[in-house]
Amino acid sequence: MKETGESGSTKNKTVILLLIILLTLLWFVGEILISYHWMKVNRYPVTVRNLPYTDTVTDAGFKMVVLSDLHDHEFGKDNEQLIRCVKEQDPEMIILDGDMLNEDSKSDEVPVRLVKGLAEIAPVYYALGNHELDYIGTAEGKKMQKHPENSELVKDLTDAGACVLEEGYRDVEIGGCKVRIGGMYEYAFALDGDNSAENLTGDVRDFLEEFQNTDRYKIMLCHRPDSFVFGDASDYWKIDLVISGHDHGGQVVIPFKGGLYGGDQGWFPPYVHGLYRTGRIRLFVTSGLSSEKQMLPRWNNRPEIAVLKVHGSDGESSKKMDRKTEN
Repeated sequence: MKETGESGSTKNKTVILLLIILLTLLWFVGEILISYHWMKVNRYPVTVRNLPYTDTVTDAGFKMVVLSDLHDHEFGKDNEQLIRCVKEQDPEMIILDGDMLNEDSKSDEVPVRLVKGLAEIAPVYYALGNHELDYIGTAEGKKMQKHPENSELVKDLTDAGACVLEEGYRDVEIGGCKVRIGGMYEYAFALDGDNSAENLTGDVRDFLEEFQNTDRYKIMLCHRPDSFVFGDASDYWKIDLVISGHDHGGQVVIPFKGGLYGGDQGWFPPYVHGLYRTGRIRLFVTSGLSSEKQMLPRWNNRPEIAVLKVHGSDGESSKKMDRKTEN
């Protein structure tokens, strides 16, 4: 029986609709796979113009690679692809900014092997994230979780070649620049209802006051950006650069809108990926390399290897330059 024009048109529309649905599903699934397996390199220039640092940060400056939120993921056997990509950046310092394993990981083998590989490239500085602290709490008890510097995890990371910084710091000279690099996990303000930095007490306050008391360029590794963006912490503390991760770039990155969700920052969070100015602090937040098992997978959100170049205002890299992405 010969089809009428109307029935043929309906069939064509159905086929087109099914093709659109199929292509959309393939796009969504493809973006998930890309967001867990296809690394990218992003470059961020950090220009230091403040007069107190003219003798501290040279025009040539120094380069560091920032990695965060690996969550036990591996890019090739023993993360050989990740290590190779970091080596290609020729960094003078490597930052691991927390959550490199999961709280329920069976062992610390993945981050330990990664540290061993990276330590052959440049000095490695490691800040603990919530997953490291929860891992310690599960494996060694809540008491050790509160004093992680004595934990087996920190010992293993240190033996592998990392300098683990938890309410501690090191004074280093890198690329001719005088730098103080520290690490902390806790909030830089009091949980007093007003999130007041002035009302902060205890060991964290003592550490921050000692940390900021220097003429060196001050870098703080703090896994959660929340520790400095809430309350008046970014105005109160004299820290030059805070490096964070934690929020996975918002997990789902909506085109033309940005990250969807950022933990304590809520929906469409303002500080989940990129370089920001908040108060007197420059804040860098990496979108990280992976994520733990969550209701929402990473989407439109490729694993990031961040390269930060800190330099004086007269250096070559201080020329007008947008963030550069390499595939």
